[in-house]
Amino acid sequence: MIDKNDLRQEPIERASTIPSDWYINPDVEKIEQQAIFSREWQLVCHQSQIPSPGDSMCATIAGNPILIIRTPENEVRAFYNVCRHRGGPMAVKKGTTTVLQCQYHGWTYLTDGSLRGVPQFDRVELFDKKDFGLIPVAVGQWQGLVFVCLADEPRPFEQVMDGISERISPADFSDMQFHERVVYPVECNWKVYVDNYLEGYHIPIVHPELAKLLDYRNYVTETAQWYSLQYSPFADKDGDNPYHAENGEAFYYFIYPNFMLNILPGRLQTNIVEPVSAGRCRVIFDYFYSDPEQARASGTVADDMAYSDKVQQEDIEICELVQRGLGSKAYDKGRFSVERELGVYHFQSLIKHSISS
Repeated sequence: MIDKNDLRQEPIERASTIPSDWYINPDVEKIEQQAIFSREWQLVCHQSQIPSPGDSMCATIAGNPILIIRTPENEVRAFYNVCRHRGGPMAVKKGTTTVLQCQYHGWTYLTDGSLRGVPQFDRVELFDKKDFGLIPVAVGQWQGLVFVCLADEPRPFEQVMDGISERISPADFSDMQFHERVVYPVECNWKVYVDNYLEGYHIPIVHPELAKLLDYRNYVTETAQWYSLQYSPFADKDGDNPYHAENGEAFYYFIYPNFMLNILPGRLQTNIVEPVSAGRCRVIFDYFYSDPEQARASGTVADDMAYSDKVQQEDIEICELVQRGLGSKAYDKGRFSVERELGVYHFQSLIKHSISS
């Protein structure tokens, strides 16, 4: 299914792109769920989305339902959202902030995951509630963003985000507030969308209006161990680009394997690229602002969302066409532009590393 020769790591000057089969084969998608999404840290929400004890959110990671909850002690915890009785989903029990209740048969758990109540189980033999607590999931937090990892021994979370806070200082997202979520279904493999995000090579062709606003000659990509950074100065300092960083810099981070931080003065956009099948994904856009009311009143929110949607529609169109091309008989592997595709090369190298580990 996966040729070992395709896992070899070559310098970008000699490297080929990953095979087209990796974008279209359902068996490869299954391998990625286990080798990548079950092992790597995943962004799930911002702390402003679960501000009070008892607040919770649900997510799906590598096909597994996950529940994220803020406890009465103001801690953020995560569990598989699976009752240990017969697999039903959990929710915070009405009228409490301390009890989770299965929505199938009513088993109840405390927010530390321990099993509390087992209705109509009096005559069951050899049953110990201590053996049937919720299964916890590792949680990492960075500048108010909440991450989870399904691995039994997760990579230290600090390694993943190492150096970003220092680079973007004084920006800090801890006190930002969630504004809105927009979800885009895209008819392409998740890696097609990520590949596209990771290079500005396509901007002059796919995003002509954006190209006029950027100083494309000075478009820069930098890579670290688990992430890459793209940034570019603006060509027109007095233009009407809503992303124009008048009072600071704009940073576009991709953190392996599938989420992005688009950082602008006073606001943050996060993108999560979620695989649906070998040929489909969905892209989850969340918008955060330091002062949402002021941002709405000034028109910043409306401008941000309109501009983002325009760029997104252009990206969706080209990504779906690329997916069709990757499935044709005419294509197997390509080559990288050393000048323009360092981010794509870095991402695909990490994919190879995950699969071969």
